[in-house]
Amino acid sequence: MKKLLALVLALVMVAACAVAMADPITLTYAEVNPLDGTIVGEMAKAFKAKVEEVSAGEIIIDIQANGVLGSEDQILDNLLGYGNITDISRISAFALTQYGCGKASLLSIPYTFVSEEHFWNFADSELAQEFLLEPQEIGLPLRGLCYGEEGFRHFFFKNEVKSLEDLKGLKIRVSADPVMTGMVSNLGAAATTVPFTELYSALNTGVVDGAEQPTANYYSGAFPEVAPYLLLDGHTLGALQIIITDNAWNKLNEQQQGWIMEGAKYASAVCREKVAEIEAETFEKLAADGRYVIEVTDKAPWVEACQPTIQANTAALADLYQQILDMQ
Repeated sequence: MKKLLALVLALVMVAACAVAMADPITLTYAEVNPLDGTIVGEMAKAFKAKVEEVSAGEIIIDIQANGVLGSEDQILDNLLGYGNITDISRISAFALTQYGCGKASLLSIPYTFVSEEHFWNFADSELAQEFLLEPQEIGLPLRGLCYGEEGFRHFFFKNEVKSLEDLKGLKIRVSADPVMTGMVSNLGAAATTVPFTELYSALNTGVVDGAEQPTANYYSGAFPEVAPYLLLDGHTLGALQIIITDNAWNKLNEQQQGWIMEGAKYASAVCREKVAEIEAETFEKLAADGRYVIEVTDKAPWVEACQPTIQANTAALADLYQQILDMQ
Protein backbone atom coordinates (compact mmCIF):
# COMPACT_ATOMS: atom_id res chain seq x y z
CA MET A 1 0.00 0.00 0.00
CA LYS A 2 2.83 2.35 0.92
CA LYS A 3 4.54 1.60 -2.39
CA LEU A 4 1.30 2.32 -4.26
CA LEU A 5 0.85 5.60 -2.42
CA ALA A 6 4.45 6.58 -3.13
CA LEU A 7 3.94 5.76 -6.80
CA VAL A 8 0.78 7.90 -6.96
CA LEU A 9 2.55 10.81 -5.29
CA ALA A 10 5.45 10.46 -7.67
CA LEU A 11 3.12 10.53 -10.65
CA VAL A 12 1.35 13.61 -9.29
CA MET A 13 4.69 15.35 -8.86
CA VAL A 14 5.76 14.44 -12.37
CA ALA A 15 2.48 15.78 -13.76
CA ALA A 16 2.84 18.99 -11.74
CA CYS A 17 6.38 19.47 -12.99
CA ALA A 18 5.26 18.87 -16.55
CA VAL A 19 2.63 21.59 -16.21
CA ALA A 20 5.12 23.94 -14.59
CA MET A 21 7.66 23.27 -17.33
CA ALA A 22 5.14 23.73 -20.16
CA ASP A 23 5.98 26.60 -22.44
CA PRO A 24 3.86 29.70 -21.83
CA ILE A 25 1.35 30.78 -24.47
CA THR A 26 2.67 33.83 -26.31
CA LEU A 27 0.15 36.13 -27.95
CA THR A 28 1.32 38.93 -30.26
CA TYR A 29 -0.30 42.34 -29.71
CA ALA A 30 -0.11 44.86 -32.58
CA GLU A 31 -0.10 48.62 -31.97
CA VAL A 32 0.44 51.22 -34.70
CA ASN A 33 1.48 53.99 -32.30
CA PRO A 34 4.46 54.29 -29.92
CA LEU A 35 4.08 52.77 -26.45
CA ASP A 36 5.42 55.80 -24.61
CA GLY A 37 3.55 59.10 -24.53
CA THR A 38 0.33 57.76 -26.05
CA ILE A 39 -2.93 56.65 -24.48
CA VAL A 40 -3.05 53.52 -26.64
CA GLY A 41 0.51 52.72 -25.59
CA GLU A 42 -0.43 52.92 -21.92
CA MET A 43 -3.44 50.73 -22.64
CA ALA A 44 -1.26 48.09 -24.31
CA LYS A 45 1.22 48.07 -21.43
CA ALA A 46 -1.62 47.77 -18.90
CA PHE A 47 -3.14 44.84 -20.78
CA LYS A 48 0.20 43.03 -20.92
CA ALA A 49 0.97 43.64 -17.24
CA LYS A 50 -2.40 42.44 -15.98
CA VAL A 51 -2.63 39.32 -18.18
CA GLU A 52 0.88 38.22 -17.26
CA GLU A 53 0.20 38.94 -13.58
CA VAL A 54 -3.08 37.04 -13.24
CA SER A 55 -1.84 34.14 -15.37
CA ALA A 56 1.42 33.94 -13.38
CA GLY A 57 3.31 34.02 -16.66
CA GLU A 58 1.24 31.29 -18.29
CA ILE A 59 0.29 33.81 -20.97
CA ILE A 60 2.87 36.23 -22.39
CA ILE A 61 1.77 39.30 -24.34
CA ASP A 62 4.37 40.24 -26.97
CA ILE A 63 3.66 43.88 -27.91
CA GLN A 64 4.79 44.96 -31.38
CA ALA A 65 4.37 48.75 -31.50
CA ASN A 66 5.25 51.63 -33.84
CA GLY A 67 3.49 49.99 -36.77
CA VAL A 68 6.18 47.33 -37.26
CA LEU A 69 3.49 44.81 -38.25
CA GLY A 70 1.88 47.23 -40.68
CA SER A 71 -0.89 49.78 -40.66
CA GLU A 72 -4.22 49.15 -38.97
CA ASP A 73 -5.85 48.34 -42.31
CA GLN A 74 -3.02 45.97 -43.28
CA ILE A 75 -3.28 44.12 -39.97
CA LEU A 76 -7.06 43.78 -40.25
CA ASP A 77 -6.84 42.59 -43.86
CA ASN A 78 -4.40 39.92 -42.73
CA LEU A 79 -6.48 38.81 -39.77
CA LEU A 80 -9.71 38.66 -41.72
CA GLY A 81 -7.94 36.68 -44.40
CA TYR A 82 -7.07 34.17 -41.66
CA GLY A 83 -3.46 35.26 -41.63
CA ASN A 84 -1.24 34.87 -38.59
CA ILE A 85 0.51 38.22 -38.42
CA THR A 86 -0.83 38.83 -34.90
CA ASP A 87 -3.26 37.52 -32.27
CA ILE A 88 -4.48 40.71 -30.62
CA SER A 89 -4.65 44.26 -31.91
CA ARG A 90 -5.82 47.66 -30.85
CA ILE A 91 -7.97 49.19 -33.58
CA SER A 92 -10.22 52.19 -34.07
CA ALA A 93 -13.71 51.28 -32.88
CA PHE A 94 -15.15 51.93 -36.32
CA ALA A 95 -12.41 50.14 -38.32
CA LEU A 96 -14.57 47.05 -38.82
CA THR A 97 -17.24 49.07 -40.63
CA GLN A 98 -15.61 48.36 -43.99
CA TYR A 99 -15.85 44.62 -43.23
CA GLY A 100 -19.60 44.64 -42.67
CA CYS A 101 -19.96 45.71 -39.03
CA GLY A 102 -22.75 48.27 -39.32
CA LYS A 103 -23.10 48.88 -35.59
CA ALA A 104 -19.43 49.83 -35.33
CA SER A 105 -19.97 52.71 -37.75
CA LEU A 106 -22.24 54.46 -35.26
CA LEU A 107 -19.25 55.17 -33.00
CA SER A 108 -17.58 57.34 -35.64
CA ILE A 109 -20.59 59.46 -36.56
CA PRO A 110 -19.55 63.15 -36.30
CA TYR A 111 -20.66 64.95 -33.15
CA THR A 112 -22.30 61.87 -31.59
CA PHE A 113 -20.58 62.05 -28.20
CA VAL A 114 -20.91 65.38 -26.43
CA SER A 115 -18.30 64.53 -23.78
CA GLU A 116 -15.94 61.78 -22.73
CA GLU A 117 -18.34 60.92 -19.89
CA HIS A 118 -21.02 60.34 -22.52
CA PHE A 119 -18.74 57.83 -24.29
CA TRP A 120 -17.95 55.94 -21.07
CA ASN A 121 -21.65 55.70 -20.27
CA PHE A 122 -21.89 53.76 -23.52
CA ALA A 123 -18.64 51.76 -23.05
CA ASP A 124 -19.79 50.50 -19.64
CA SER A 125 -23.25 49.51 -20.86
CA GLU A 126 -24.74 46.19 -22.00
CA LEU A 127 -25.18 47.74 -25.43
CA ALA A 128 -21.39 48.05 -25.73
CA GLN A 129 -21.02 44.30 -25.22
CA GLU A 130 -23.42 43.74 -28.10
CA PHE A 131 -21.27 45.98 -30.29
CA LEU A 132 -18.04 44.20 -29.29
CA LEU A 133 -19.43 40.84 -30.36
CA GLU A 134 -20.85 42.09 -33.67
CA PRO A 135 -17.97 40.46 -35.65
CA GLN A 136 -19.05 37.06 -34.28
CA GLU A 137 -22.64 37.71 -35.36
CA ILE A 138 -21.65 38.24 -38.99
CA GLY A 139 -19.02 35.51 -39.15
CA LEU A 140 -15.76 37.44 -38.88
CA PRO A 141 -12.93 35.47 -37.18
CA LEU A 142 -12.42 37.84 -34.26
CA ARG A 143 -14.17 39.48 -31.30
CA GLY A 144 -13.87 42.71 -29.33
CA LEU A 145 -12.58 42.52 -25.77
CA CYS A 146 -13.12 46.06 -24.48
CA TYR A 147 -13.46 49.70 -25.42
CA GLY A 148 -11.18 52.64 -24.76
CA GLU A 149 -10.70 56.14 -26.09
CA GLU A 150 -8.01 58.63 -27.03
CA GLY A 151 -9.89 61.84 -26.45
CA PHE A 152 -11.58 63.90 -29.15
CA ARG A 153 -10.07 63.92 -32.62
CA HIS A 154 -9.03 67.22 -34.20
CA PHE A 155 -7.71 68.43 -37.55
CA PHE A 156 -4.15 69.65 -38.04
CA PHE A 157 -2.63 71.40 -41.05
CA LYS A 158 0.56 72.48 -42.75
CA ASN A 159 -0.81 76.03 -43.09
CA GLU A 160 -3.13 78.10 -40.93
CA VAL A 161 -6.80 77.12 -40.94
CA LYS A 162 -9.20 79.08 -38.75
CA SER A 163 -12.67 78.39 -40.09
CA LEU A 164 -14.86 76.00 -42.01
CA GLU A 165 -14.39 78.10 -45.14
CA ASP A 166 -10.63 77.61 -44.98
CA LEU A 167 -11.07 73.85 -45.53
CA LYS A 168 -12.37 74.25 -49.08
CA GLY A 169 -10.25 72.29 -51.51
CA LEU A 170 -7.69 71.06 -48.99
CA LYS A 171 -6.51 67.43 -49.13
CA ILE A 172 -7.09 65.84 -45.73
CA ARG A 173 -5.84 62.37 -44.82
CA VAL A 174 -8.41 60.00 -43.35
CA SER A 175 -8.62 56.25 -42.84
CA ALA A 176 -10.44 54.14 -45.43
CA ASP A 177 -13.83 54.56 -43.77
CA PRO A 178 -17.00 55.84 -45.46
CA VAL A 179 -18.07 57.91 -42.46
CA MET A 180 -14.72 59.69 -42.17
CA THR A 181 -14.39 60.27 -45.90
CA GLY A 182 -18.00 61.45 -46.05
CA MET A 183 -17.46 63.88 -43.17
CA VAL A 184 -14.39 65.45 -44.77
CA SER A 185 -16.19 65.77 -48.11
CA ASN A 186 -19.17 67.41 -46.37
CA LEU A 187 -16.79 69.95 -44.90
CA GLY A 188 -15.64 70.90 -48.40
CA ALA A 189 -12.24 69.21 -48.36
CA ALA A 190 -10.88 66.30 -50.39
CA ALA A 191 -10.69 63.08 -48.37
CA THR A 192 -7.40 61.32 -49.10
CA THR A 193 -6.55 57.83 -47.85
CA VAL A 194 -2.95 57.41 -46.68
CA PRO A 195 -1.62 54.67 -44.34
CA PHE A 196 -0.90 56.09 -40.89
CA THR A 197 2.71 54.90 -41.11
CA GLU A 198 3.16 57.11 -44.20
CA LEU A 199 1.32 60.18 -42.88
CA TYR A 200 4.38 62.15 -41.72
CA SER A 201 5.98 61.82 -45.14
CA ALA A 202 2.70 62.67 -46.90
CA LEU A 203 2.41 65.90 -44.91
CA ASN A 204 6.07 66.76 -45.36
CA THR A 205 5.96 66.33 -49.13
CA GLY A 206 2.55 67.96 -49.63
CA VAL A 207 0.68 64.83 -50.68
CA VAL A 208 -1.90 66.00 -48.12
CA ASP A 209 -2.50 69.40 -46.53
CA GLY A 210 -3.78 68.09 -43.23
CA ALA A 211 -5.03 65.14 -41.24
CA GLU A 212 -6.90 64.35 -38.05
CA GLN A 213 -5.91 62.51 -34.89
CA PRO A 214 -6.35 62.75 -31.12
CA THR A 215 -3.96 65.33 -29.67
CA ALA A 216 -1.67 62.76 -28.01
CA ASN A 217 -1.11 60.96 -31.32
CA TYR A 218 -0.59 64.29 -33.07
CA TYR A 219 2.27 65.11 -30.73
CA SER A 220 3.81 61.65 -30.30
CA GLY A 221 3.89 61.17 -34.07
CA ALA A 222 5.98 64.37 -34.43
CA PHE A 223 3.29 65.80 -36.71
CA PRO A 224 3.69 69.33 -35.29
CA GLU A 225 7.03 69.41 -37.15
CA VAL A 226 5.28 69.24 -40.52
CA ALA A 227 1.75 70.40 -39.63
CA PRO A 228 2.03 73.01 -36.84
CA TYR A 229 -1.59 74.25 -36.93
CA LEU A 230 -3.94 72.27 -34.66
CA LEU A 231 -7.64 73.09 -35.05
CA LEU A 232 -9.70 71.97 -32.05
CA ASP A 233 -12.97 71.05 -33.74
CA GLY A 234 -13.56 67.77 -31.86
CA HIS A 235 -15.45 66.17 -34.75
CA THR A 236 -15.42 62.67 -33.28
CA LEU A 237 -14.30 60.95 -30.12
CA GLY A 238 -11.32 58.67 -30.66
CA ALA A 239 -13.13 55.49 -29.64
CA LEU A 240 -11.07 52.30 -29.89
CA GLN A 241 -11.21 48.64 -29.00
CA ILE A 242 -8.93 45.69 -28.38
CA ILE A 243 -9.72 42.67 -30.55
CA ILE A 244 -8.56 39.04 -30.46
CA THR A 245 -8.67 36.52 -33.30
CA ASP A 246 -10.78 33.37 -33.09
CA ASN A 247 -7.60 31.33 -33.61
CA ALA A 248 -6.01 32.83 -30.49
CA TRP A 249 -9.23 32.78 -28.43
CA ASN A 250 -10.06 29.16 -29.22
CA LYS A 251 -6.66 27.82 -28.18
CA LEU A 252 -7.24 29.19 -24.68
CA ASN A 253 -9.16 27.27 -22.06
CA GLU A 254 -11.97 28.91 -20.09
CA GLN A 255 -9.67 30.06 -17.28
CA GLN A 256 -7.18 31.54 -19.72
CA GLN A 257 -9.97 33.36 -21.57
CA GLY A 258 -11.00 34.78 -18.19
CA TRP A 259 -7.47 36.11 -17.68
CA ILE A 260 -7.60 37.80 -21.08
CA MET A 261 -10.92 39.45 -20.20
CA GLU A 262 -9.52 40.57 -16.85
CA GLY A 263 -6.59 42.15 -18.65
CA ALA A 264 -8.94 43.89 -21.07
CA LYS A 265 -11.08 45.29 -18.27
CA TYR A 266 -8.00 46.62 -16.52
CA ALA A 267 -6.61 48.14 -19.74
CA SER A 268 -9.92 49.91 -20.34
CA ALA A 269 -9.86 51.38 -16.81
CA VAL A 270 -6.25 52.56 -17.22
CA CYS A 271 -7.18 54.16 -20.53
CA ARG A 272 -10.01 56.09 -18.93
CA GLU A 273 -7.70 57.31 -16.17
CA LYS A 274 -4.87 58.33 -18.51
CA VAL A 275 -6.83 60.28 -21.14
CA ALA A 276 -7.12 63.58 -19.26
CA GLU A 277 -3.58 63.30 -17.88
CA ILE A 278 -1.88 62.70 -21.23
CA GLU A 279 -4.00 65.29 -23.04
CA ALA A 280 -3.06 67.95 -20.46
CA GLU A 281 0.62 67.07 -20.79
CA THR A 282 0.33 67.24 -24.59
CA PHE A 283 -1.17 70.73 -24.59
CA GLU A 284 1.59 71.90 -22.24
CA LYS A 285 4.23 70.55 -24.62
CA LEU A 286 2.57 72.16 -27.63
CA ALA A 287 2.49 75.50 -25.85
CA ALA A 288 6.13 75.16 -24.82
CA ASP A 289 7.08 74.36 -28.43
CA GLY A 290 5.24 77.41 -29.71
CA ARG A 291 2.75 75.48 -31.81
CA TYR A 292 -0.49 77.02 -33.02
CA VAL A 293 -3.64 75.76 -31.27
CA ILE A 294 -6.89 77.21 -32.60
CA GLU A 295 -10.25 76.42 -30.97
CA VAL A 296 -13.54 76.20 -32.85
CA THR A 297 -15.94 78.11 -30.62
CA ASP A 298 -19.09 77.61 -32.69
CA LYS A 299 -19.52 74.05 -33.96
CA ALA A 300 -23.07 74.55 -35.24
CA PRO A 301 -22.00 75.20 -38.87
CA TRP A 302 -19.76 72.12 -38.77
CA VAL A 303 -22.59 69.95 -37.45
CA GLU A 304 -24.95 71.28 -40.09
CA ALA A 305 -22.43 70.64 -42.87
CA CYS A 306 -22.04 67.01 -41.77
CA GLN A 307 -25.78 66.22 -41.76
CA PRO A 308 -25.69 64.28 -45.07
CA THR A 309 -23.12 61.86 -43.63
CA ILE A 310 -24.82 61.69 -40.23
CA GLN A 311 -28.23 60.92 -41.72
CA ALA A 312 -26.97 58.47 -44.35
CA ASN A 313 -25.02 56.41 -41.84
CA THR A 314 -27.57 56.23 -39.03
CA ALA A 315 -30.85 55.69 -40.89
CA ALA A 316 -30.60 51.88 -40.99
CA LEU A 317 -29.80 51.67 -37.26
CA ALA A 318 -31.77 54.67 -36.04
CA ASP A 319 -33.03 53.02 -32.84
CA LEU A 320 -29.55 51.88 -31.79
CA TYR A 321 -28.10 55.29 -32.59
CA GLN A 322 -30.76 56.99 -30.51
CA GLN A 323 -29.90 54.73 -27.59
CA ILE A 324 -26.32 55.98 -27.76
CA LEU A 325 -27.43 59.61 -27.98
CA ASP A 326 -29.68 59.13 -24.95
CA MET A 327 -26.75 57.95 -22.79
CA GLN A 328 -25.36 61.46 -22.32
